[in-house]
Amino acid sequence: MSSKKLRRLAAAVAFIVLVFYFSTGLGPDGGMSWLLTIAAVIGAYMAMNIGANDVANNVGPAVGSGALTMGGAIVIAGIFEAAGAMIAGGDVVGTIKNGIIDPAQIPDSDIFVHLMLAALLAGALWLNLATAFGAPVSTTHSIVGGILGAGVAAGGMAIANWAEVGKIVASWVISPVMGGIIAAAFLYLIKRTVTYQKSTMAAARRVVPLLLAVMMWSFATYLAMKGLKAIVSLSFPMALAIGAVPAIAIYLFSRPRIAAQSARLPDDKEHVNDLFTWSLVFAAALLSFAHGANDVANAVGPLAAINDAYLHHGVSTKAAIPIWVMLIGAIGLSVGLALYGPRLIRTVGSEITELDKTRAFCIAMAAAITVIVASQLGMPVSSTHIAVGGVFGVGFLREYLKVNYARLIEEIESHHQGSDQAEVEQFLRSFEAADIATRGIMIKALRRKVNSTPIRGRERKSLKKLHKEELVKRSLLLRIIAAWVITVPASAGIAALLFYAIRGLALS
Repeated sequence: MSSKKLRRLAAAVAFIVLVFYFSTGLGPDGGMSWLLTIAAVIGAYMAMNIGANDVANNVGPAVGSGALTMGGAIVIAGIFEAAGAMIAGGDVVGTIKNGIIDPAQIPDSDIFVHLMLAALLAGALWLNLATAFGAPVSTTHSIVGGILGAGVAAGGMAIANWAEVGKIVASWVISPVMGGIIAAAFLYLIKRTVTYQKSTMAAARRVVPLLLAVMMWSFATYLAMKGLKAIVSLSFPMALAIGAVPAIAIYLFSRPRIAAQSARLPDDKEHVNDLFTWSLVFAAALLSFAHGANDVANAVGPLAAINDAYLHHGVSTKAAIPIWVMLIGAIGLSVGLALYGPRLIRTVGSEITELDKTRAFCIAMAAAITVIVASQLGMPVSSTHIAVGGVFGVGFLREYLKVNYARLIEEIESHHQGSDQAEVEQFLRSFEAADIATRGIMIKALRRKVNSTPIRGRERKSLKKLHKEELVKRSLLLRIIAAWVITVPASAGIAALLFYAIRGLALS
């Protein structure tokens, strides 16, 4: 083992030891309770694994596009994840996530505590294993699988809410598909309205402030719905109205600044990316805050359930989350992110497909909008699946557009068979310099011109055999999909085994 890995391991162990010593004073009258101490240590281990795996989805695209350095991303994510968990995590979280099992069928508080211990440890072990293999998986699905497996082991198959489990299985498809479609749609919109225009900077001055306003509207609506729910219950139209206020402010603020910045940049599509830098930093911060407010609280829910069952000697469907539980979750997440997060950040940000700032912006937009839409439709979606699906969506769109453009060039050259080479090259230069509307006119005119002399069979065959350049790493796609599919059953199986082991130790 290298010295760098040893230092990371030593730092992780040091955090666990600190939690251990801290938790020895959580028992009655400030004394020690081995049960709470063990639960706190497992909760800290779980929190570190969330930081190592799940947070990459919020900052990975920004790092991969160059908007943030790895160090800057870790600092921003650590601060805002912890802030989200502490400020907007909520005073009460359902300990039985989304009604996965019926706690009424487990009247014995000892069995319930053992069930939650097994679920928490199983979720953490699975996240650790997925991180080791470089696969970004869902924290929520990991803990849901753990609760399901331990619950079935404790109370039989009837204890599970299989309809809810079915929704989670459906979300394996819904989350990445929605994220991919929305991200690809935004990327195509930007290409049509900005990068495919003759003067990209003139188009950017009109379009980019609107895009930033839409981004702010999405994030503000999401935070109003989720962050304020502990204070006041807002309807979706009311949340939209609240979100529109900062959206208008951002539009008015950004419009003159985008105009000034674009005036200093060369008029080409590469430099359009520079207009999205600060919006990506902003998006990474808000996505991290939202993740900390929701997923982290849910992940430490089992620890809160154990604490509640221990204090009240009973089983409840909801439990208040004490400040010390949230602190363990928030600090553990930051520690795991700093020590082991860079690997998954690189996977999401650069290994799946090449990202620039425009593409990363589209992924951030997809993450916010998909969660809002799914919340209104009552669908349990995963932020991990959405973000990774967005990365794949922009990658596959790039593949399609690149192949389609190459096919057009091939068709132009085929239609010019027998023409003077200088004439062909002049047409191609004019075609590449034209905006998208002019290109369409040129292609239609070319096709009408040669309509009486269609492409010969050999040339048509050449078009059909056009090589498809792969801009998305297929092997990584298959590895991630496989990890997603087996997350719930794998975590459930581990939890069931752990539950039997814990019960055996308790009864021996």
